Amino acid sequence: MDNSRSCKNCQKRTIGSDDTTGNAVCLSCGVLQDYDNYDAQIGGISGPTGTQVRTGTAGTGTVYNYNETKIYNAQKEIEDLMYQLGFSSSKSSEVKDMVVKVTNGEYGQGRWFTVLIGACACIVMRIDGKPLAIVTVANIVCCDIYELGRMVYRVVDFLDLKLPEFDIVDSFEHSIRNAPSFSEVSEDLIGRMLKQGVFLVQCLVKWYVTTGRRPLPVVAAVLVFVAQLNQVDVVIEDVANELQVAVVTCRLRYKELLERLVKVARGLPWGEDVTVKNIMKHATFVIQYMELKSMSKNRNKNKNFEDVGFDLDYLIDDCLSNGNDYALDADDTVNDSQYFQIDHSTRLSIEGPNRFQISQECLAMIYSKMKNEMYVQESTNSRDNSVRKRKRRYGMLSYTDWWKGESEMSKKLLVKQIVEKDVGFSVMPPSFDRGCLAYERRKEKIKAAKYRIHKTMYPSDASSIDTIDVGSLEHVNAGKRRRKKMKFDVDWEDFIIETLLLHQVEEVEIEKGYYKTLMDLHVFNY
Repeated sequence: MDNSRSCKNCQKRTIGSDDTTGNAVCLSCGVLQDYDNYDAQIGGISGPTGTQVRTGTAGTGTVYNYNETKIYNAQKEIEDLMYQLGFSSSKSSEVKDMVVKVTNGEYGQGRWFTVLIGACACIVMRIDGKPLAIVTVANIVCCDIYELGRMVYRVVDFLDLKLPEFDIVDSFEHSIRNAPSFSEVSEDLIGRMLKQGVFLVQCLVKWYVTTGRRPLPVVAAVLVFVAQLNQVDVVIEDVANELQVAVVTCRLRYKELLERLVKVARGLPWGEDVTVKNIMKHATFVIQYMELKSMSKNRNKNKNFEDVGFDLDYLIDDCLSNGNDYALDADDTVNDSQYFQIDHSTRLSIEGPNRFQISQECLAMIYSKMKNEMYVQESTNSRDNSVRKRKRRYGMLSYTDWWKGESEMSKKLLVKQIVEKDVGFSVMPPSFDRGCLAYERRKEKIKAAKYRIHKTMYPSDASSIDTIDVGSLEHVNAGKRRRKKMKFDVDWEDFIIETLLLHQVEEVEIEKGYYKTLMDLHVFNY
């Protein structure tokens, strides 16, 4: 009992200590006194035990700390994404090592880290030379392709890497072997379509269809074409969805492919009859012509049909034989084939193209006559509906012996080798053609500007100079919308050209189109 102080209630000096809590209590009236038993807990992280709370245990109840938890979650995320992409364990390790190198072993968390994993996956597959579309990775990572592309650029720049170019041939092979639309096609037909597709893809590379454009729509267009060529039912919308590309772009590339084949068909005797709508009827002839042309070693620039080494005797004998669906009557075959009997020892070849003396006009007449007789034969003869439907769809060839697959263009070649090959049609890059058109347009604009300047400075003498014809004015305004009234429009380019001419700038310099540089040198150079 403590007699040093009195109770705050009864003022008696009967203060004692409670056995349970240790607080001061008046033994007379039982009132709890003021709290005076505070004991300061002074010590380290494992200090003494307090009254209610044990100190020194905050943050030590988990297995991992923050850094270890972040690394664990990052590695788990990498494994999940690699599983969705179908990467092997070795490729997953390469992606993980690249992420460690970029982040200095700190990994990360959040959206940017997920995009970084996708970018590293694209880089690893590109270095290994295996096709992996950035669109596929972007869909799995759930980001935009442009955001993923910027991350790829940053990683390549940070690690100072040199990536090989995208191989469209490998992408085509990967697509035709893994696309669900071709899952039920036999292996032999897949191999045949693969060679045909590689041939056409490399022809499109030669024709600059793939230059500056996304490669997957071109792959989709070639897949649809070779499928139709081999009578495989494939829809372009399904192929576009499987490759995760825009259907509209695939249709444009498919149309460009047909247009290029139509231009190649101009080298055939009946090439004037070939259009975009009926190119599938003549596709077998056109591709065989391209294949034989690419195998030709003749470097003559003359694009004559006889210079190709075309197997004409095989085509005519096969067209007039009884074994084909498009053969004529037996009597007609006997009567007509006697005029086309060719000695196989003197077959038309590259070494002796002039031995077979038949002009292109004669061949075109023979082809037209045979096509008309085939139409009469098909309309009068009662055949099975399936055969008639197939003939109406392809019109000409239903056999598979036309494809040889012996050309080097059916194999993967370098770009230099592809450009040197001759496939019956050559074209300049679209940028070059646009540059030539722009050059001619600027020349006409300079001529019109000189006319306006002379007319303004010498009104009385305006009739003495050469007038500009209507064709030149239409050429100057090419590409602009036609207005209701036919009159010459003057735009900002015309004013700049007039200003440069008044400052005595050479026409050759103006034709190049570097207006800003010329204005700085000759107009604003005080």
